[in-house]
Amino acid sequence: MFEAREFLRKKLIGKKVNVTVDYIRAATGSGESTPAFPERTCATVTIGGINIAEALVSKGLATVIRYRQDDDQRSSHYDELLAAEARAIKNGKGLHSKKEVPIHRVADISGETQKAKQFLPFLQRAGRSEAVVEHVFSGSRLKLYMPKETCLITFLLAGIECPRSARNIPGGTQVAEPFSDEASRFTKELVLQREVEVEVESMDKAGNFIGWLHIEGLNLSVALVENALSKVHFTAERSPYYKTLVSAEEQCRQRKEKIWANYEEKPVEEVVHLSEEKERVPNYRPVFVTEISDNLHFYAQDVETGAQLESLMETMRAEIAAHPPVEGSYAPRRGDYCLAKFADGEWYRARVEKVESPAKVHVFYIDYGNREVVPSTRLAAMPPAFSTRTLPAQATEYTFAFIQVPQDEDARADVVDCIVRDIQNSQCLMNVEYSGATCPHVTIQFGDTKDDVGLGLVKEGLVMVDVRKEKHLQKMVTEYLNSQESAKSARLNIWRYGDFRADDADEFGYSR
Repeated sequence: MFEAREFLRKKLIGKKVNVTVDYIRAATGSGESTPAFPERTCATVTIGGINIAEALVSKGLATVIRYRQDDDQRSSHYDELLAAEARAIKNGKGLHSKKEVPIHRVADISGETQKAKQFLPFLQRAGRSEAVVEHVFSGSRLKLYMPKETCLITFLLAGIECPRSARNIPGGTQVAEPFSDEASRFTKELVLQREVEVEVESMDKAGNFIGWLHIEGLNLSVALVENALSKVHFTAERSPYYKTLVSAEEQCRQRKEKIWANYEEKPVEEVVHLSEEKERVPNYRPVFVTEISDNLHFYAQDVETGAQLESLMETMRAEIAAHPPVEGSYAPRRGDYCLAKFADGEWYRARVEKVESPAKVHVFYIDYGNREVVPSTRLAAMPPAFSTRTLPAQATEYTFAFIQVPQDEDARADVVDCIVRDIQNSQCLMNVEYSGATCPHVTIQFGDTKDDVGLGLVKEGLVMVDVRKEKHLQKMVTEYLNSQESAKSARLNIWRYGDFRADDADEFGYSR
């Protein structure tokens, strides 16, 4: 089977062939001893005048099916096939040989983390290794057969961020990102079943190898970026292909091709006026963290006013129970304060952010900071006794001081998951360090240990340090930078490939 596959692959992949349909075999139902088969088109395939079926048979890589005399559903070159088989038998070719059949043992280490770890150093030391692309899962995810190492591996293209294909996740299906199908098709047409060379750099926690793939001198990562089907990943900065990748990306961005069609230049950030304060005077106060967003902003309630909120909610729900709102009587408008029934069946104060239709109203829960899309039947007018005049919105937006969140989606998700696990729905201590464009920048301490949460993220190598210039903050900045250097030295998380930035200084091109 393996020899036959390899013969066909080397003979036909990427070549133009002639196909002559001999007959169409009708679909068959399953019987007691026979499986069901769909309708099949049977044809003679030739290349350069050579009948591929005859070539397979003559090399002893296939046998000829015997038909009844009255069965005319057979190859138009049936006699030639029989003659080729007779020659193969006479000469002891392939499966007609009296020699022992060679056994091909191929180890599939896809997803086998421990085996992949053992195998990684060998591939790294080998430099460029030969491989055959067995399968293309997406634009940047492939299955490779390594002939020298006789194993199958899952291979991820380094240096790029390719649109994700649709996939099954718990609770449903994740929709494919724009141009994911085009990226997958591009990769298939270029490398599927082709012989390639790969440079393995590292592996992820699932046992997938990460590196560069070359076919006939072409770097596949670069090719995807050049065709506006991928973006450059920040980890490419330390690779020899970085300049080529960035140049290709910039050209596609300017032309607004494919994934860059809706790209808009980011507005220039406003200059932050430096405080003249000479010394940092911390004033930590207790807060309760209620919600954390994907951009690492979070919402918190002041513990001091927590009793007032509980009292208002208790009174409000008693009022609603005594006088239930008429379903559908409230017509939401953007900017309105209202009452909304959350997924837990309880009513909360909310603000209408967007009205798509009566079935889709976007609301923001002003006392907790979370958002939801609800039908208007789950909304009601807010009685004046429970308005923001009686008690202001209790959820205030903040973000972490002194840290930069990675632009990479997976790295950012790791940070958010860590923060959600550590501080969401818990009481912490918070100090406002400086103001920002949209919300105050703060430091957060765990309520029990008093450890700095943001500093802990830096120590774990999950985030980068945002170097502030204010004099009164320099002691804090120095502590954060020292922790960042330790994380870099230990190659933790985002630093696992070393320092991917050229320099921290703006004059060296590092943008914040």
